[in-house]
Amino acid sequence: MVHLFLQLYIPAFPKHTKAPDISFFFFSEEKLTMSKRPFLLSFLVILFISMYPTSESSSDTFVYGGCSQLKYNSGSPFETNLNSLLTSLVNSATFSSYSNFTITGSSPQDVVYGLYQCRGDLSMPDCAMCIAHSVNQLGLYCPQSCGGALQLQGCFIKYDNATFLGAEDKNVVLKKCGPIIGYDVGIISQRDAVLDGLGSGGGPYRVGGSGKVQGMGQCVGDLSLNECQSCITEAIQRLKTDCGGAVSGDVFLGKCYARYSLGGADSRAGGSGGKDDDDDAEKALAITIGLLAGVAVIVIFLSLVRKACQSKGK
Repeated sequence: MVHLFLQLYIPAFPKHTKAPDISFFFFSEEKLTMSKRPFLLSFLVILFISMYPTSESSSDTFVYGGCSQLKYNSGSPFETNLNSLLTSLVNSATFSSYSNFTITGSSPQDVVYGLYQCRGDLSMPDCAMCIAHSVNQLGLYCPQSCGGALQLQGCFIKYDNATFLGAEDKNVVLKKCGPIIGYDVGIISQRDAVLDGLGSGGGPYRVGGSGKVQGMGQCVGDLSLNECQSCITEAIQRLKTDCGGAVSGDVFLGKCYARYSLGGADSRAGGSGGKDDDDDAEKALAITIGLLAGVAVIVIFLSLVRKACQSKGK
């Protein structure tokens, strides 16, 4: 059973926005509707990186998304800043598993904030491809929205016109519990041991296993260690309370998540598909960079030709 939770916030209303509305709604795959209009990014990295598949870890599998109902106007300064932010997220993901950006403008209403977070076991090529795919998909799911968030199995991105960077968020965004297998003392003990291990401390990315049960948890990188610990503890407590004797459970809060699975039941805790997958991903990324360089040269050449023709015409 999947539960989605409506989150309300009070955004800043830019002058260029249409039909102010304070609701920020989240959707899962079961309630997904898609617009055909993507963001117009100023850089072609999205097009080429998204052409290559990720490894067998299914890191680009959809988990949930959310869109602000507050809209911006096409061609506005906010749209320009948003495109710049999304491009920065994609570029940064080629060398870092987490980063955040703030793009300022001539007016406070045009400021946009954003971050991304890759799953802790992803290779850098897989991270880059996951973020590129996320940005591309978010443009389809949330056209002209002043705020948006997308969680895939391998990564998370979020942007908004109101700052959220460094702020705790323990609101439940998604709760999913697998089929109930009854109260098996052995399995429940293994599950609790895994969840207790995840909650005992450590870095922002945590994995563990006991018997047939595997578990994983992670925080967004803008939280302090104490804030991360508090968030994961909250997610784990909700798993124990709400998922009972289920074979698997997932709880996603605003800035962290915790999940467990029995055997292979809906388990996403595994890493990438091994060395061969990493090699293939690295080759794909190298090809992508080469294609981008080639496109850049062509664009510059065509621009020079056009200028030369215009000069002769005068």
